[in-house]
This record gives sequence, C-alpha cells and structure tokens, in this order.
Amino acid sequence: FRRLLTRETNAAPWRELARVYRRLEARGEIRGGRFVTGMSGEQFALPDAVERLREVRRLHASGDLIAISAADPLNLTGIITPGERIRTAGRNRIVYRDGVPCAVREGDFTRDLAAMDASVRGAVHRALAQRRAYASVV
Repeated sequence: FRRLLTRETNAAPWRELARVYRRLEARGEIRGGRFVTGMSGEQFALPDAVERLREVRRLHASGDLIAISAADPLNLTGIITPGERIRTAGRNRIVYRDGVPCAVREGDFTRDLAAMDASVRGAVHRALAQRRAYASVV
C-alpha cells in the first residue's frame, strides 16, 4: 500500500505502481483489497501473503520480544504503527512485543515507546543490548 513507499528514496509514483498492480491483479498474479486494518487506499499482496495475514490475525499474543536494527526494512515504526518514525541508522535498534514497538535504542540512549511493567521493561532493555533477534520475557 501507498504508505510503505515513504522509506523509499527513488520509488515510482503510486499512480504508476497502482496501474501495474491492477494489471497483475487482473492476470491473477496478485490480490487487491483491504488486508491491513487502519491503512487507507488500495492494498496489493501475493496470494500467499493474504493467507499468512489471516493466520497471524488468529494467533494469540505470546509476549515474545523481537529486536531488529532500525535500518532493517521491517522497521515500519511510525509508518504502519502509531507513533513517530525511528531514524534508520545502523546502530539504532527497536524491540517489538507482539508486533507493537516497545522501546528503541538510539546510539547510547534508550527510550520507551509503550507503557510496560518493570519485568517486561527489563527484558526489553536486555533485548536492546543483545545482538540476537529474539528474546523472551522472564
């Protein structure tokens, strides 16, 4: 969908992309519709992605923490999640809990992006300090 282009520096205009996507949809190669709640406008996805989105919607919250680099293409904080965008510097890291951004480390400074209790906050800050992508709440 259109908001995903905000991080792209040399992206084609949405009107041109939408025209190509509609053509691919007519051929049955991709699907068009409204898949992600809260996003306006047309959305397009591979047929497999639509099924995976439905699976994710049915999952129960596990509480697992996932830490990624802010330079990772998965850093969609402030683009498809509420809140401000996180600068895409290589040293910056973001921790998500059940898809919600919890905290960010920008250089040597760490700040919370969501309210959390003390035990979760400790696990989140440990996850920010580690290089591993996954952590669990103790």
